[in-house]
Parts: sequence; C-alpha cells; structure tokens
Amino acid sequence: MSDSPSDSPDNMLLSVGDRVRAIALPTYVKTADPMPMLRPPHVIQLGEEGIVMDRRPGGFWSVKFERGVFLMERQYLERISDT
Repeated sequence: MSDSPSDSPDNMLLSVGDRVRAIALPTYVKTADPMPMLRPPHVIQLGEEGIVMDRRPGGFWSVKFERGVFLMERQYLERISDT
C-alpha cells in the first residue's frame, strides 16, 4: 500500500464548495440544467478549475466551470488543496 499524497482520503473525497481541476475529459459532458443536454467535451478545457456545487445521483458531481455547470464523474476531477 502506498502512502503518497495522491492516495490520501483527503484527495479522494469531494465536498460542496471544493475547488477542483479537470484532469481528464469524458467523451461528452452533460449540463446540470433542469433539462440536461449533452455537449462536446471541449466546452471544458483540460486543467480548467471549477467549484463543486452539489452531489448528484449516479456518482456525478455538479461542477461550475467558466462556460457553465456540468455533471462530472469523480475520475475526471482532482481536488485543489487550499494550502
């Protein structure tokens, strides 16, 4: 088992209000609108930072990026530490 910082529980968990960075892009992104729409992945830039707005069913996080609020799975996000 590794004790590297990337394996720490603090890096794995997200909470509402956390700052996150897109570390990978899915084949498409879904808007977090009341009537969600699929968008091409280039509406979010790799490395773009956003804020977690809330947790959604199905393992998705609602994240506010510059061009809107999108539903993202945890595997595409990296929590940005406040230190």
